[in-house]
Amino acid sequence: MFHSVAKFELRHDGAQINSCRQQDPGVGVDNTNVGRSLQNTLKSPVVFEGVGLHTGAPVRMTIRPASAGQGIWFKRTDIALGNALVPALWDVVDRSPLCTRLVNGAGVSVSTVEHVMAALAGCGVHNALIEIDGPEVPILDGSAAPFVRGIMTRGLRRLEAPVLAYQVMKAVSVEKDGARAALAPADRLIIDFTIDFADAAIGRQSKALDMRNGSFARELCDSRTFCRQADVEAMHRNGLALGGTLSNAVVVDGAEVLSPGGFRHKDEAVRHKMLDALGDLALAGGPILGRYRGERAGHALTNTLLRDLFATPGAVRPVLCDAATAERLPGQGLVLSEVPKVA
Repeated sequence: MFHSVAKFELRHDGAQINSCRQQDPGVGVDNTNVGRSLQNTLKSPVVFEGVGLHTGAPVRMTIRPASAGQGIWFKRTDIALGNALVPALWDVVDRSPLCTRLVNGAGVSVSTVEHVMAALAGCGVHNALIEIDGPEVPILDGSAAPFVRGIMTRGLRRLEAPVLAYQVMKAVSVEKDGARAALAPADRLIIDFTIDFADAAIGRQSKALDMRNGSFARELCDSRTFCRQADVEAMHRNGLALGGTLSNAVVVDGAEVLSPGGFRHKDEAVRHKMLDALGDLALAGGPILGRYRGERAGHALTNTLLRDLFATPGAVRPVLCDAATAERLPGQGLVLSEVPKVA
């Protein structure tokens, strides 16, 4: 197994791409006061096995170390010919309401990436190669906690390169069908979310959280995906959620929680929506410094928000993080003992 940083050249559609690429050629990187704020990767590979939530197919996934500046990439090991590399970036998202699906220029895809992307961002991992032998990330227990624990058990390796973050400079927002997502300037990532469901088991829930210093792992990572029983039946009729069970999702029916043991948190539903939002925002290509506000927002709307952020002149600025800024990033200071233990 690897015990040092794996070095490789990643290509997308035949051309090398820096996954932390600047989105607006007219905006320069602010590199003033850059200190020892260094990128991270894993010390050694970690393997996860399970089934895909929607495909129901068994899948093996290995997160491997990567060198500085490579960012996060997926590699479909079941594809022998053509371009099997898929970058974890906002501009290759095929927008869907049920999960986040990445598709490269050759049509190769990886879906349901939001939980592992949240885990990587929440642990402060900036570079990794994720090898996967199928089209969908394993759902495991429906949360990001197994990914977080696996990553932190391996430990992180510092790399000799500064962290590139994206600082929100002016507010942007998007709305659709009564849902809203917005980003506003802030000196750290704050996620503020509100949901409102007719089912009494969920109802209306709101939560805001400063994502610095490992708060994702402590507060959000063990919160599981959830759905209504009526939605499960509809998805099954459409050939979806074939790998979903009461052990990898919280299913509610009116005031009743059908999953054994009930919720892990009274507000587990909104916590999971915040988890999803972090995973979707991680597709920016680097940490975001800004306040995200979601109201009934889902994967597709958050991706639309990122597209608008990078398309709006002056809305975002790439910055090389100094030591003080790094202290406000997700994952800084996280230790394994703080990661919740789940069955």
